[in-house]
Amino acid sequence: MEFIDYYKVLGVDKNASEEDIKKAYRKLARKLHPDLNPNDKEAHQKFQQVNEANEVLSDPGKRKKYDQYGKDWQHADQFEQQQQQRRSQPGSSYAGSGKFQGGEEHDFSDFFESMFGGSGRSRQTKFRGQDYNAELQLSLTDVMKTHQQTLTVNGKNIRITIPAGVENGQKIKLTGYGAPGVNGGPAGDLYISFTIAPHPGFKRLGNDLYTTAAIDLYTAMLGGETIIDTLMGKVKLTVNPETQSGTKIRLKGKGMPVYKKEGEAGDLYVSYEVTLPTNLKAEQKELFIQLSKLK
Repeated sequence: MEFIDYYKVLGVDKNASEEDIKKAYRKLARKLHPDLNPNDKEAHQKFQQVNEANEVLSDPGKRKKYDQYGKDWQHADQFEQQQQQRRSQPGSSYAGSGKFQGGEEHDFSDFFESMFGGSGRSRQTKFRGQDYNAELQLSLTDVMKTHQQTLTVNGKNIRITIPAGVENGQKIKLTGYGAPGVNGGPAGDLYISFTIAPHPGFKRLGNDLYTTAAIDLYTAMLGGETIIDTLMGKVKLTVNPETQSGTKIRLKGKGMPVYKKEGEAGDLYVSYEVTLPTNLKAEQKELFIQLSKLK
């Protein structure tokens, strides 16, 4: 497995604090986000590597294993278990510090190969691979429909289908897409957490969406039509006469798709915001004065 220097990916020193790692990740995630680089495959790949690096380095336990074992960090638990077994066996020659007796240096890759590929009971022991965790950032528009994306996890491209309607913080499991097993053991799983960025024009609550629509004073008073933007395109609305600012209407089925329920969707709630005219001419002001006297 090719070694990926996660510190280099994030552009931080190996002694970087958790806060330094968090700042570096956020800066790069914003810069490389697919929404800002829709047709840049290189930026998309780097974005996935940044997510992968943050997943490991932001977790103290994973970071410790990564620092100690490098590219073999996913097998650290199996390694330490075998190390403990070897210590309990009479005549064991392993010193347990990255060196074998006699002072000869070996990297952990060589030791893993000898430990899991040698003779004796260790060859018969099967170990399940390490689970992977990844984070995928999406926009609210992205999750309006089922689509596919390619993730780069530990240097491997994985194409996944993202169902419409996934929610912020939701996690899905891809069985067998984690680290490979040892000695014929099953592969681990891949857990993907979705982070959905806030939308400037719409607020999501469950499967429902909320937005505001501006209408002018004349339409509010006399009634008429207005066109608003939704996440599925433009919609023409009929405004009733004497509509007050803050009036809320419901557009059935124009909200978020319901997760894994084809054809079902929440509702869109639109609150009208009446805008008052400015820079009135003298004649217009006079008309308002006349209206005020008719109260």
